Amino acid sequence: MKEPLKQLVRELENAQDPEAAATMSAYMRDQFPYLGVRTPVRRQLLKAFLKEHPPVKEWVPLLWEKPEREYQYCGVDIAESLRKKLEPSDIGMIEACIVSRSWWDTVDLLAANAAGFLLRKYPELKTEYAEKWLQSDNMWLNRTAILFQLHYKEATDEALLYRYIREHASSGEFFIQKAIGWALREYSKTNPASVTAFIEQEELKPLSRREGLKWLMRSGKMQ
Repeated sequence: MKEPLKQLVRELENAQDPEAAATMSAYMRDQFPYLGVRTPVRRQLLKAFLKEHPPVKEWVPLLWEKPEREYQYCGVDIAESLRKKLEPSDIGMIEACIVSRSWWDTVDLLAANAAGFLLRKYPELKTEYAEKWLQSDNMWLNRTAILFQLHYKEATDEALLYRYIREHASSGEFFIQKAIGWALREYSKTNPASVTAFIEQEELKPLSRREGLKWLMRSGKMQ
C-alpha cells in the first residue's frame, strides 16, 4: 500500500470502536467487517488527511482491497472528489469497484456519481459500458445501468432510461425492483407526466410501481 494511505489506515484503526463495529456490521447483514468508525468521524479524518495528501485515483482500488468497510467508503469519497479529473479509461476502475465487495451502500454512490459523471461527460462510453452492464449476469451492474442517470434531471436520456427499465421490469430481485422505482421517482421530479404515463402503461413489479409513484403521490403531481 502507498505510504500516504498507510497513514490513513493508522488513523482509522486508532479511531475504531469494536462495539460500534458489531452494530454496523449487523445493520449491513454481516456482509462486511467494520472498524466501527462512524460516518462523521470517518469524514473528518479523511478531510484532514486529504488536506495533507492531495488524492490520486490509484488509491481507490487499493482501499477496495482492505476488508473493513470504512476503507471502501473512503474510496468512494475519494473517487467523488476526483470525478472531474477522471478520464474515459477510468470507467474500468469504477466498474471493478462496483463488482467487488458489492452492496448497495457503495454501488449506488458509484453508479450515480463517478459512473454517471463519466457516462455523461463521455457519452460514447454508454455503448460499451452501459449496454454491457444492462445485459450482465451481475445484478449490481444491472442496478448501475438503471441508476447511472439518477442525477441527470433534464439531461436524462428518457428513451434509454425506459428501455433499461423494461429490460429488467420482470426481475424478481429486490435490488433491481427498488432501483427501477428509485430511478422513476427521481425522474418524476423532472417529467411527472411522462413518468405517470410510463408507470400506468408498463407491467412493473408492485415494489417498483410503489417506489416510482412516491414523489408523484406526495407532491400531488400525478398527471
